[in-house]
Amino acid sequence: MMKIKALPDVPRWAVLAAHAVPLVTLPSGLWRLALVAGLPVTQDAELGTMSFGESVYVVSLSVVSELLAFLTLGLVRSWGEVFPRWMPFLGGRRVNPKAATGAAFAGVAGLCSIVAWGVYASIADLGPGIPASPAQDALLIVCYTPLLAWPVLVAAVAASYYRRRTSAGRGQGQGRGQYGAGRPAASSWV
Repeated sequence: MMKIKALPDVPRWAVLAAHAVPLVTLPSGLWRLALVAGLPVTQDAELGTMSFGESVYVVSLSVVSELLAFLTLGLVRSWGEVFPRWMPFLGGRRVNPKAATGAAFAGVAGLCSIVAWGVYASIADLGPGIPASPAQDALLIVCYTPLLAWPVLVAAVAASYYRRRTSAGRGQGQGRGQYGAGRPAASSWV
C-alpha cells in the first residue's frame, strides 16, 4: 500500500480528503487543455476558433486552479505549520493557524460563489453556450462534476487543521499543534 505523507497527528480522513482535492480539479483542467489543443471536446474545438490570448487564459486557468488545489496539502503537511526555509522573509517561522484557516475558508467561499454563479447562469441561459453533441455534453459533465466536491473537501480539511492547531485541539494537555514536548522536528516530516 502506498504511504501518503502527512503529519503524525492528522486524522486519516483529513489526509485522504486533502490528497483528493488536486484529483477532483484534474478532470476539468484536462478538459480545458484538450479544448486548447483542438481536440473534439466541443463542436467548435476542431475549428481552431480560440485566439492566442484565449488559449493562454484557458491554460493559465487550469494551471492556477491545480496549484490552488495543491495548497490544501499544506493543511496536513509540515509546511502548513512552519514555512519552508527557502521562502524569503517567512522561512522557518510558524504559520498562523487562523490566517491559514481564514485563507482556506475564503477559498471555500469563492468556490461556492463560482458554483452558485454557474448554476444561475446555466438556469438563466446566460452566455453563448458551448455547441456540442450529446457525447461532448456528457464528457463536459463528467469532467466538471467533481469540482462540486472541491469546496466541501477544503472546508473539512480546514476545520480539522484549525481544530488541531488551536486551543480546541490542545485541551488534552498534550501540547498538540506546537513544536517541542517530544514531537519530531519539522524537517523529519517532509
